Amino acid sequence: MSCRLVTLIQKIFWCRGITLSALKALLPYYAGQVKCVIIDPPYNTGNESWVYNDNVNSPEMREWLGKAVGKEAEDLSRHDKWLCMMYPRLVLLKEFLREDGAIFLSIDDNEVHTLRSLLDEIFGNRNFVTTLIWQKIYTVKNSARHFSEMHDYILVYAKDINKWQRNLLPRSAELNDSYTNPDDDSRGPWTTNAIQARNYYSQGSYEIISPTGKSFFPPSGTYWRISKESLVRRETGRRSRGESPLQ
Repeated sequence: MSCRLVTLIQKIFWCRGITLSALKALLPYYAGQVKCVIIDPPYNTGNESWVYNDNVNSPEMREWLGKAVGKEAEDLSRHDKWLCMMYPRLVLLKEFLREDGAIFLSIDDNEVHTLRSLLDEIFGNRNFVTTLIWQKIYTVKNSARHFSEMHDYILVYAKDINKWQRNLLPRSAELNDSYTNPDDDSRGPWTTNAIQARNYYSQGSYEIISPTGKSFFPPSGTYWRISKESLVRRETGRRSRGESPLQ
């Protein structure tokens, strides 16, 4: 397992092949001080010839399970063994987090469902933030038996979702360059965007009459993104500034 801990003072610690003893040794120094934990645990594919041994039946895992679980470990399924390995490590990693901290976990289809259940138990389902989709492959695998798997997942959980906030990147020059002001709008540069969206909006189904008299309704399966009152208010504002009406 690969793990990165980002602390309060912005130091970054990398731990490879992280063990319980390593986490326990670091905990007295960094408990409650880590802003962000990023881990890349074994995906439990059963593949022993990958970058690292990704098989829970490896000698190291069998030895650890024998000590932690006892003889019952011999009858556990591959998923059960993986959960036994992950649970104590996640419990300790939670102790590292600040109240406004979060943990990011990379995983694939083999264990994403069980990992969600495990994290719900440890962090509480109310602290689930989202599941990010990471596209790992950009070329279709023609050799795929069923479908070409193009992505993995990154599960995000907060220590306390009411205190955690995203650390957004500043706007780039490329994004700013997409805004122009060809009609000298008094409010400054602007860009176009679709007025309709697929998400249901109770006030998003109404007729729009253009200055030429043409009637518009939202396309089938979509809704206007703003209410009729908001549209009229914006159009009135344009007219009061002496700007041309919406076409």
